[in-house]
Amino acid sequence: MENEITPHEGDHLAGGGRPSEIELAVGVIGCGYWGPKLARNFRDLPGARLSYVSDLREGRLDEIKKLYPEVSTTTNFRDLLGEGIEAVVVATPVHTHYPLVKAALLAGKHVLVEKPITSDSKQAEELVELADQKGLTLMVGHTFVYNPAVQAVRNIIQSGGLGSVYYINATRVNLGLLQPDINVMWDLAPHDISILRYILDKDPITVSARGAVYINTFNKQPEVVYMTLFFEEGVMANLRLSWLDPVKLRRLTVVGSNKMLVYDDIADNKVVLFDKGVEVPPYSVTEDEFRASYRHGEESVYPYDWVEPLRAECACFVDCIRVGADSPSSGEHGVKVLRVLETAQRSLNNGGVELKIEY
Repeated sequence: MENEITPHEGDHLAGGGRPSEIELAVGVIGCGYWGPKLARNFRDLPGARLSYVSDLREGRLDEIKKLYPEVSTTTNFRDLLGEGIEAVVVATPVHTHYPLVKAALLAGKHVLVEKPITSDSKQAEELVELADQKGLTLMVGHTFVYNPAVQAVRNIIQSGGLGSVYYINATRVNLGLLQPDINVMWDLAPHDISILRYILDKDPITVSARGAVYINTFNKQPEVVYMTLFFEEGVMANLRLSWLDPVKLRRLTVVGSNKMLVYDDIADNKVVLFDKGVEVPPYSVTEDEFRASYRHGEESVYPYDWVEPLRAECACFVDCIRVGADSPSSGEHGVKVLRVLETAQRSLNNGGVELKIEY
């Protein structure tokens, strides 16, 4: 695919040209893993209408046509850039994001692009500036920030329910799926980076990453990576990322000065609070006087109302376009996640050295 794509002549209709009471006409580019899920949500979402789906594989388009006979399909993504489509969803491999998103923005379309926004932060910044210049919404599919369980974790932390946050441990592992063009960090870490930024409401200051290659010896893409992020006030976050683990885990542990918390995305009870902690005497002279006090209180399941995160993400995209709502996964947020990834990659390439993240 060429690095520069321009829209057809005359494809200049701005996405906000319709009255808010009319359904938003949406087109989806890409029918891999996420594309069909996004198509389903926009088809069923009040206020939106799935109008077009594009993919290079005729077989995948046939499947979409069977499910949604009223939806137009095409192997040429440019068909989605004409009049009649107001918003485009890009659910394609990362290396195609920049040219596809740029083409859509130049054609006056609002864009929701899967994470990460691009594979290069300079290109991502260009897309954000282009969307701003044209008054268009550019949103990134960091779906976990729309997960009610993650929102509950944020509310607990921001309300001071844990006290001061000491450190966070995140585990995101499973067996597969090996990617030919990216390493496990670029595949899995965007989820945890976006979650950490969201629940702490701040950006990491430094990052270090170490990894190893065991299977991908041909393209030398690490399947296992350990990443450490430091935030203000000494908050440390460790991420364990792997495609080579026997058990699928999606778990986040937050340790605070007053209480502790576990968010397990796979468990039935996804957010559990632990009234546990440790205190030391403010003053001691001898070893005998030093007695750490351990608190082993009750654990409780934190309640919240469940909504499918992808549905909430799609609804937020529509609201951003129609009423100017704020998004926790805007293009600007996507750029910051990408900056962390790029810095972590430099650390990975240099033996795990700790590096400052430049925003």
